Amino acid sequence: MRFAGIVLAGGAARRMSGVDKPELVVRGSSLLAHALAALAGARPLVVAGPQRPGYPGVVWTREPVPGTGPVAALAAGLEPVTDAAVTVVLAGDLPGIRASTVERLLAALDATADGAVLLDAAGQRQWLAGAWRTAALRAAVPDDPENRSLRRTLGVLRIAEVPAEPGEADDIDTPEDFERHR
Repeated sequence: MRFAGIVLAGGAARRMSGVDKPELVVRGSSLLAHALAALAGARPLVVAGPQRPGYPGVVWTREPVPGTGPVAALAAGLEPVTDAAVTVVLAGDLPGIRASTVERLLAALDATADGAVLLDAAGQRQWLAGAWRTAALRAAVPDDPENRSLRRTLGVLRIAEVPAEPGEADDIDTPEDFERHR
């Protein structure tokens, strides 16, 4: 299946003292490299966040006002997506994300679903690990996306839930999370 990929990689990382989380190295690769590898085959492959060296083939974009949240970053990330019927959206801080995760999300999109998201071990939807019909995603993003809730924005769509395999939905939000995954 042809799909676009967007990695949201511009957060402030307040709980990590402002470190550039997507550049943290886990198992020999940056978190951003893990996300991009999971999206192998995506066209275009977009990163919404500050441009970083060493990632060839990536289309870089940024929300008009940096730091205004994931919905604004998603809106910016959708701009270069012109002809893909499906868009996979991932956070830039997922150490356990892999190509097989993306394959399962894509497979879960059936005729009744606008999107498919990972469910973590606690049964919570992981909004930044999902595959979406691009038209539904565009329709859900408000004209003024700054400082909007991703859960509220995407939660109105018809969603298939995909149980995460162990570690797949983990993210790195704190120094303790990082130490656990190093």
